[in-house]
Amino acid sequence: MIYMIFREAWPTDIPQIQFVRNSVKENTLSNPDLVPDKGVEDYISNRGKGWVCIADNRVVGFAIVSVADNNVWALFIQPGYDKGGIGKKLHDDMINWYFSQTHKTIWLGTSPNTRAEQFYRKAGWREAGMHGKGEIKFEMTAEDWKKIYK
Repeated sequence: MIYMIFREAWPTDIPQIQFVRNSVKENTLSNPDLVPDKGVEDYISNRGKGWVCIADNRVVGFAIVSVADNNVWALFIQPGYDKGGIGKKLHDDMINWYFSQTHKTIWLGTSPNTRAEQFYRKAGWREAGMHGKGEIKFEMTAEDWKKIYK
């Protein structure tokens, strides 16, 4: 069994967050320069908050939510550490914190026909059309979250 620590993300975690973000096989960034370190820092320090999972002395998963934009900005797990409950724990901590800050509906976008799409459907997110460049838009209300997360 791997020992894991879940905690809030710190600016010093950004290089490892970027490593995880760029290591995924689905929902890949077309251009990693589109998400600079300063952008990540803005999201975890000003726009919202982030969380990380530490295993084997490094970040292996992270989640970032924006209260300013009412959306999930990122939730990614390093390949090889998936399917172990890390994503669910990061997701639940993130959404619990979000709804402790606001009751506004939260949204996210993800590529269709991916494990992420299945993950969010299983977590109770409702499809709300399309977003961006062919992504599925999902939404979660505070009321729905209260019913799901008891």
